[in-house]
Amino acid sequence: MSKSRFRVPHTLVLIFGMILAAQVLTYVLPQGEFEHVAIDEHRYKIVPGTYETLDEAQKLAPWATLTAIPKGFEGAQGIIFFVFIIGGAFGVFRATGAADALIGSLLRRFGNRPSLLIVGGLLVFSFGSSTIGMAEEYLPFVPMLLALCVALGYDSMTAVGILCIGYGTGYGVAIMNPFTLIIAQNISGIEETSGMGYRLVLWAVFLAIGLHHVLRYANKVKKDPSKSLVADLEPDATHKNPEQIPLTGVHIVVLAAVGLALAGLIWGLKTMDWYLVEMGALFVGLALILGLVSRLGVDRTAREFCSGAAELTTTALLIGFARTIQVVLDDGRIIDTIIHGIAGPLQSVGAHAAAVGMFAVQSVFNLFVPSGSGQAYITMPLMAPLSDLVGVSRQVAVLAYQFGDGFTNILVPTNAVLIGILTMAKVPYERWLRFILPFMIKVWIVGALALVVAVMIGYE
Repeated sequence: MSKSRFRVPHTLVLIFGMILAAQVLTYVLPQGEFEHVAIDEHRYKIVPGTYETLDEAQKLAPWATLTAIPKGFEGAQGIIFFVFIIGGAFGVFRATGAADALIGSLLRRFGNRPSLLIVGGLLVFSFGSSTIGMAEEYLPFVPMLLALCVALGYDSMTAVGILCIGYGTGYGVAIMNPFTLIIAQNISGIEETSGMGYRLVLWAVFLAIGLHHVLRYANKVKKDPSKSLVADLEPDATHKNPEQIPLTGVHIVVLAAVGLALAGLIWGLKTMDWYLVEMGALFVGLALILGLVSRLGVDRTAREFCSGAAELTTTALLIGFARTIQVVLDDGRIIDTIIHGIAGPLQSVGAHAAAVGMFAVQSVFNLFVPSGSGQAYITMPLMAPLSDLVGVSRQVAVLAYQFGDGFTNILVPTNAVLIGILTMAKVPYERWLRFILPFMIKVWIVGALALVVAVMIGYE
């Protein structure tokens, strides 16, 4: 008699289970709230010491999970539509043949030194996240990175590892990320971008850990493809070796247009406060330009755009369902209860343990509020004054927040960017856990030690 083998459910099943669990928590935990002070039209701060239970608050209806799902899609509409747009734009880009030609050119150049792809990719992605807070902007790179890694003898997990570990280390030890570090420092009442020296050292340390992790796995797969964590999955038909495709003048123009668009994206994010709407507009314009310069014609450009967008339908659906978890917790009015419950015990321990405890609290909280800026506005008004009570500098509290938010971004299934990347790469979430958990264990240990050292040296 054959033994039945347990299989981890589809990612959508896991996320829906978390939505149901969130609703159960709204019945178990007391409803409560802090007083809130508005920062602007969309953001607020919690006033420490003002938590009160809401005895007369109404519990969620049994069907609240169902009504929360459309709200989740509404709340995530910006990134959902952005995913469709970049899918369409890269559908047109693929149709030009420039992507395959570029990959072929890179293969000829780096065929004998494939490790340079891993080192360079991790460095670029980490630096982009650490300085200007790039995250959703990396989604367009997924198809090209996948094809390149597979053609070099690696696998799709290697490609996702390069991108996500780069993204995670960049956010985890941000040098000057305006969406996390600067907001958290501003809320904490300390000088913006201060303490950069220690963060630069830590960024190099964590980047080295990430490089070792990805290189070790990639080299193992290259020597023995059966060691791949996704070896049994059906390969994507788009992962073909384009080494023999010549790079023509039209391809160069197409690639130059893509390069200019990405440079414009960085400029807009850094100087013009662009976000999803402006980025989406940029990629729509890029699709039109690519169709024109490559002479695809209006009909084929339209077909390729729609086809590219359709390929990301599952990605868009998972993003909407992931956002629903936060909607349920918000509607059930237990977010503040969770914050109150996990922040209180930190007051009873010493400075070193409190710093590590803050790291743990922020890591857990990122499961419920994966938005870095949102987490800063919710938790830092509590963590900053709490740090004064337990003998930890506010700079250390900000660093603990960065660790908890940034590194956990590449672990929790509530992070829309992570789910989007995994879905585009067709890497199941449970396989990703097998790859990333060893790295996360190293990060948690080194991060805890880094916080203890920060307390010892009086990091300000």
